[in-house]
Amino acid sequence: MIEASVKEEMKSIDTSSLVDRVEANLVGLLQQRKLKVGDAIPKEIELAETLGVSRTVIREALLRLRVMGLIESKKKKGAVITSPDLFGIIDKSMNPYILDQETLKDMFELRLVLEIGMADFIFHRVKKEDIDELKKIVSNEPHETEHYLFNIEHEIAFHGKLYEITGNNTLKKFQKLLLPIFDYVHHSGLLKKPANTKRFVSHKGLVDIIENGSPELFRNAMRNHLGNHFARIFE
Repeated sequence: MIEASVKEEMKSIDTSSLVDRVEANLVGLLQQRKLKVGDAIPKEIELAETLGVSRTVIREALLRLRVMGLIESKKKKGAVITSPDLFGIIDKSMNPYILDQETLKDMFELRLVLEIGMADFIFHRVKKEDIDELKKIVSNEPHETEHYLFNIEHEIAFHGKLYEITGNNTLKKFQKLLLPIFDYVHHSGLLKKPANTKRFVSHKGLVDIIENGSPELFRNAMRNHLGNHFARIFE
């Protein structure tokens, strides 16, 4: 009885490992054939022969690709390549309570890099109405905001507008995923140093630079604005 159970367990492991390999090989095959969105993929029987596995394994690998949004079924065409909703897929995994500490720290650092790096996009695409909206957002913040290291509501309103000004929809979507992670890491004790409340460039200061300064000044100011976060990362 125990022996049969062990055999069944080994069979499961072997099958899972095979499907993993076939999934990777299948993606490689589709890339090799340079299929693009809307193109039909080969039939199951052809894929099975090409990859040297059973149709059952091919079917399971294709199911994984459907779940990831890489392929979908179309009438009269069968399975076709589709453009996946990358952020929809990522969003399902961006729960700070299930991510390991190293990933959480990496995400925390990633947001710092993005916000310093988007200066040129902001200055190239900002409009007067954008600056007026930023001023309105800042006017609703407490006067002591330059002493606040992090407040999720203020961050979403102000930094969300900055991402919007860049005109980059991918950045905007990514920011919405990163902010909850940022908030969690900030309060979780994962960083090396405790929060420091020394004064730094405020949101108002950043708006003044967007209105009257340059991308280089903004990059330096944003680096200062996020300086307390950097200080908590580095020893």
